[in-house]
Amino acid sequence: MPAMFANIASNYEEAVAVILFCIGFCMLLFSRNLLKKVIGLDIMDTGVFLLLADRGYITGRAVPIITDGVTDMAHYINPIPAGLVLTGIVVSVSVSALMLSLTVRIYKTYRTLDMDKLYLMISNRRKGGRA
Repeated sequence: MPAMFANIASNYEEAVAVILFCIGFCMLLFSRNLLKKVIGLDIMDTGVFLLLADRGYITGRAVPIITDGVTDMAHYINPIPAGLVLTGIVVSVSVSALMLSLTVRIYKTYRTLDMDKLYLMISNRRKGGRA
């Protein structure tokens, strides 16, 4: 058992990333409020970005800027995970803005953000429209 904790202590970045992802996923699954679901998705994104950034860093290597004529790639970290994180952040902000704007529109129309109440209101509206 102590060996497991020693492994987690040495890889705490991955542990934090997994915990953040699980917290966000649980918020998506169990929360009935739409605003909390948006926040949960943002927390999940943060966990994924942390994991990608951690996996891209290699201890003892430098950033991929050629200095002193050293062109061997064994001396530099991989820049692709950092590019993926930056691209993911841009996409995440766009998706969050779209979800928040839709949440505002839903609240203006139905005056609630509770998923159960929204489902009942929408199903009642459909039944009333067909009759």
